[in-house]
Amino acid sequence: MKIGGTRVPHGVAASLAAALLFGAGTPLAKLLLEHASPWLLAALLYLGSGLGLCALRLLRGSPWVRLPAGQAKWLAAAVLAGGVCGPVMLMLGLVDMAASSASLLLNAEAVFTALLAWFIFKENFDRRVALGMLAIVAGGVVLAWPGQLDWPGWRPALLVAGACLTWGIDNNLTRKVSLADASWIAMVKGLAAGTTNLVIALSLGATWPGASVVLAAALVGFASYGASLALFVVGLRELGTARTGAYFSVAPFFGAVLAIGVLGEPLTVPLALAGAFMAAGVALHLAERHQHRHEHEPMEHAHEHLHGAGDPHHDHVHEPPVPDGTRHSHTHRHEPVVHSHAHFPDAHHRHRH
Repeated sequence: MKIGGTRVPHGVAASLAAALLFGAGTPLAKLLLEHASPWLLAALLYLGSGLGLCALRLLRGSPWVRLPAGQAKWLAAAVLAGGVCGPVMLMLGLVDMAASSASLLLNAEAVFTALLAWFIFKENFDRRVALGMLAIVAGGVVLAWPGQLDWPGWRPALLVAGACLTWGIDNNLTRKVSLADASWIAMVKGLAAGTTNLVIALSLGATWPGASVVLAAALVGFASYGASLALFVVGLRELGTARTGAYFSVAPFFGAVLAIGVLGEPLTVPLALAGAFMAAGVALHLAERHQHRHEHEPMEHAHEHLHGAGDPHHDHVHEPPVPDGTRHSHTHRHEPVVHSHAHFPDAHHRHRH
């Protein structure tokens, strides 16, 4: 993918596409809220994601994924944090908190994701990346700012902030399994979260909407949660957690732009200002050039990669030969090497600095 003649890394394009799909889900879900309760709609969106990806994988004949030893716990913890605890904490917070205030607080997810990645999981960052993150988060705050905060107390705000923390934990834990099939990861998370939300919604007395609403919600969920999450996992694999989270945090901007066309909302000064902040943040991240001499330990694993084509980590021998630039997935071995080249904190560059 190229922007202005500059080649955009695959992980950057995947992360921005994930943000576009996720952002588009907000105005579409707002239309559906006229026909279904919020909790039941959340369940339908997640189930649409999981079931849609399951059907797609069956049609494509995709094999069932077996995670390497020790990785199942990371995925289970991610599902528990982001798919179970997060939505429940958000709903409990919204009971006694204005939606506008909660929307403002939800921007804390990107901040928690980056802080956990930097200080707990030891991803590297520099001043340019930090400034880019601040600019993108500032854009999100401008979009969500209600003009007047109306928080009835600290407890609901703490619950919403806690939901953001669980999603930040989810993002960092998902990176631990990001070399696995991205659509399978998204399918598992969608089915688990959707089933949980459905049980909660029905236990609270939610009633089923019409078949057309159920189908529409499933389609929106498949695109905005399923396909978006699969692309997000690709970003985690190739960029690391903090940078993927930064690109993904432009989703509110995409959603606001679409809302102008779908819901007829006006183009406002805050929207234009937020766009400027987010564009500056993305530009700072795109301009990152992290390069130093580093050592790779021997490693054997399987994941989707671009063969050769200037990638020093995937220029291995195939029988029969495979043309450079072929994108495929197979078990391959990385020999130990010490070299210097520009890189992100991807699956092959998780070294200390």
